[in-house]
Amino acid sequence: MRTPLLGAALSFGFFACAPEVPPPGELVQSSKQRITQPAPAADVAQTIDDTTRFAFDVYRKLPAQENLAFSPWSVVTALSMTYPGARGSTQTAFEQTMHLSLPAERHHRAMNTVDAALESRGQGAAGRDGKAFRLRSNNQLFTQKGLPIQPDFLDVLAQEYGAGVRQLDFQAQPEPSRAKINDWVSTNTEGLIPELLPQGSITSDTALALVNTLYFNAAWKHPFEKEKTAPGNFTLSDGSTVRVELMADESVELSYGQLNGVEVFDLPYQGDEVSMVLLVPPVGQLASLEASLDGASLRAHLEAATARTAPLRMPKFEVKTQADLGEILEALGLGVAFSPEADFTGMTSGGGLAITSVVHEAVVKTDEAGTEAAAATAVVVGRLFIPEYLEIDRPFVFVIRDRATGAALFVGRVARPAVLAN
Repeated sequence: MRTPLLGAALSFGFFACAPEVPPPGELVQSSKQRITQPAPAADVAQTIDDTTRFAFDVYRKLPAQENLAFSPWSVVTALSMTYPGARGSTQTAFEQTMHLSLPAERHHRAMNTVDAALESRGQGAAGRDGKAFRLRSNNQLFTQKGLPIQPDFLDVLAQEYGAGVRQLDFQAQPEPSRAKINDWVSTNTEGLIPELLPQGSITSDTALALVNTLYFNAAWKHPFEKEKTAPGNFTLSDGSTVRVELMADESVELSYGQLNGVEVFDLPYQGDEVSMVLLVPPVGQLASLEASLDGASLRAHLEAATARTAPLRMPKFEVKTQADLGEILEALGLGVAFSPEADFTGMTSGGGLAITSVVHEAVVKTDEAGTEAAAATAVVVGRLFIPEYLEIDRPFVFVIRDRATGAALFVGRVARPAVLAN
């Protein structure tokens, strides 16, 4: 049964709907409209399994810090938008690294279908801040002004990801271009991610940047009462304890279960369409739980949980993580996409492009009222440096000399170098 995994993806990835804020730059895009024909259910389930497996591959290689926030869906979406521009061994590397088991067109349609299925989430529900429930996603391609982009690539972005194309002048104005993209990301994440692209990530050699932003703001189905929040003990992985703020409620509707000693809590937000899943292993076993997680194990944990009403205490928390995923993706098998051997001729026929960075940031804030979260991912693609050679391409005289004295040791001529065999 696949449905529980999709529910888990909802809680883990912060999905969203149509863009609201126009991006900067001159608009140049495909004339094709977004496709509304859904993918077969089996393709959607397979894509969720594939991308969840990849997501946990990345998760396990993220910085070794006590707290971590990561949006698999944002990363998967940004890389999936880059994938149709890859050719040859670069395309193969994307497929192997991301565990894509469907043909490209079926993967893109499944991604489109999942996104479309989520556009109606939260109708009539409230947000953590008392305003309306919000799930927003934006996909955007920013390119160097005048750079010719392959029509087929633009069609995939438009039809399957709803992404337009905006032209900026990276070559002449790299810093102002970076600031414009960051401002757009900040606006679409309601200020939670003010500077996705760090200084130096956009240069005069940048050719394009594929960017995804996600924003989530939802109230708990059963909010905790602030008056009941009180200090309590939280046991760390080494067995020591610290005092933290624990939210409390004597009667919470949730799904709860245990599997292999791991407690599973599934807490719904208003509307029952999105939830937060917490997997709580015995003290000292967090690392082993994380090492075992993939789509199948996550689904098994969720299937072990059943609906119940029970008293609950849990900590308030706020987590923020910034990471350059380049080295992680190279280690997972995508190295060719970052190298001179990269082939992105599906994006632009000129070639000579490679990924220069994949930047990701995620923020999650959870309190008595609910959760506010945002994530953004940018895949930055730049021109490879190809030197302008001083070329010796005709007959010449050579002299081998002693520099200090000027004595000519050898003199000769090359009028016909050795000819390569056909």
